[in-house]
Amino acid sequence: MEFSAGLTFFTLISVLLLLVFSHIAADMVLMAAMGVLIIFNVLTPSEALVGFSNPGVITIAAFYVVAAGLKETGAVRWIGQLLLGLPESEKRSLLRVVIPTSLLSAFMNNTAVVAMFIPAVQDWARRIRIPVSKLLLPLSYAAILGGTCTLIGTSTNLVVDGLLQAETGVALGMFDLAWVGVPVLIIAGGLIVLLAPVLLPDRKGVVEQFESAREYVVELVVNPAGPIVGKTVAQAGLRHLTYGYLVDIRRRGQLITAVSPDVELEADDVLVFIGAPESAHELRGIWGLVPSHDGLENLGIALQERCLVEAVIGPEFFGLGQTVRESRFRSRFRAAILSVCRQGQRLDGKIGDIQLQMGDTLLLEASDDFVSQYRSRRDFLLVSALNESTPPDFARAPVAIGTLLLMVLASATGWLSILEASFMAAGAMLASGCVSVSKARRNVDLSVLMVIASSFALGAAMVKTGNVRIIADGLLFYEGITPWQALILIYLITVLFTELITNNAAAVLMFPVAMAVADQLGVSYMPFIIAIMFAASASFITPLGYQTNLMVYGPGGYRFTDYARLGIPLSIAVAVVSLFLIPQIWHF
Repeated sequence: MEFSAGLTFFTLISVLLLLVFSHIAADMVLMAAMGVLIIFNVLTPSEALVGFSNPGVITIAAFYVVAAGLKETGAVRWIGQLLLGLPESEKRSLLRVVIPTSLLSAFMNNTAVVAMFIPAVQDWARRIRIPVSKLLLPLSYAAILGGTCTLIGTSTNLVVDGLLQAETGVALGMFDLAWVGVPVLIIAGGLIVLLAPVLLPDRKGVVEQFESAREYVVELVVNPAGPIVGKTVAQAGLRHLTYGYLVDIRRRGQLITAVSPDVELEADDVLVFIGAPESAHELRGIWGLVPSHDGLENLGIALQERCLVEAVIGPEFFGLGQTVRESRFRSRFRAAILSVCRQGQRLDGKIGDIQLQMGDTLLLEASDDFVSQYRSRRDFLLVSALNESTPPDFARAPVAIGTLLLMVLASATGWLSILEASFMAAGAMLASGCVSVSKARRNVDLSVLMVIASSFALGAAMVKTGNVRIIADGLLFYEGITPWQALILIYLITVLFTELITNNAAAVLMFPVAMAVADQLGVSYMPFIIAIMFAASASFITPLGYQTNLMVYGPGGYRFTDYARLGIPLSIAVAVVSLFLIPQIWHF
């Protein structure tokens, strides 16, 4: 074996071992591997960096902006609230999770869908009295299955399609994968509904309950033009909130206490909630509720540039002993105080009349640069932003949904390529104000893009040094091997790589192997390429292979072995259906 081939193989093995057994970030591991290949002249810089210009990688970057627009406008959360409903049994509740999640993930980033649904499902699980551990892992699996139905459903499909275009000039259509993806979704989704109640544990998540957290009083007003006027408290989704509860309603000078779930909401009702800091963000996500503080609109801060901040008053705070009104807090800090907590206890009464003391914890609505601006100032002992606390701009939700539909339509009809359609949609999200430029930048996950792009270098080196041919010869270990048997081998190895490393890296590494195997057998490469797409997405057995599996790990209170309980039968079912259908549709 030549030096370059030996070095490439050693680098590949080192990357796999580091990804599986070390805590080093995947993007750092793969970037280091790319650097080694360039330094030792295995690849030229232009060959190593080819992944950064791959259409699939660029399309994924544009999709992050589209997903950000859907998230910032609350479009996904709104759709989720409409579709979840109030089922009568555990199996029906699982159906309500699987169907909308898989449909949405077919047309937008899986990670964004799961991120938006996790808090909604946590709240919903408490409302229908089902353990959240029974629902969150099916949520992740449904997103994975839905992503296999279209070309844009998962980044893996886009990456492999980009490789295919670069190698052969062949491009897949938007719904080409649906011939296999839809049957896989129906059968595997049915298995989830049948087996999850039996196989998944009855366990609480790690979300802190608001009784043991710092409590605040949060006041919101029923918007006269909003959709919850005339609805009952229960219908408006204000019962069994995750982080707080409704205590009072102030209506035309009257106070309604011990609020019943059947009380109808009227325009301009002032709703008083008690809960943890996160309750303010949770409530701002309900379409039809607006802050009761008129001054929030006078802060001069655009809606999408606001966030919720906790700040602890320090000994050098200028307004100690003064009321909030006397301190002119809003104009001095360009921030509005939503609530005050003292020694872990909420303070009732009008915000403007509260005298500020050292150690008071303030819940603020401020600009998203408030934390960096005041973190080192002596006014506050501690300043921290609540994650994902920007209030959704529901007024632009129809624009965001319309943009997504236009993108799908344009690419499905062939009017625009996937790359062109994604650029069009991302530009429309920015131009319409669905997402700000700063938020769009923050939502582009550079670490994921770096992993995908830099893994192309390993694939290119394996081809250039002849290692791919050696592996292909090893897979064809006897002369009589059939294309279908080779297809099974390619699928199983890809699944193994996916469970151990990441789905995209597994797909990039297996692509040249699949092309070489097809060439050696003298058959069409398409069945092997489609098999890689499905196998790389079939990560059900461990939380490592797919990001959405990791996202539900903590909120669902799962253990590592919980994934195998449901994941093994699911992985077998997906493999059987995929390997049966793929050769029927894409002939050898």
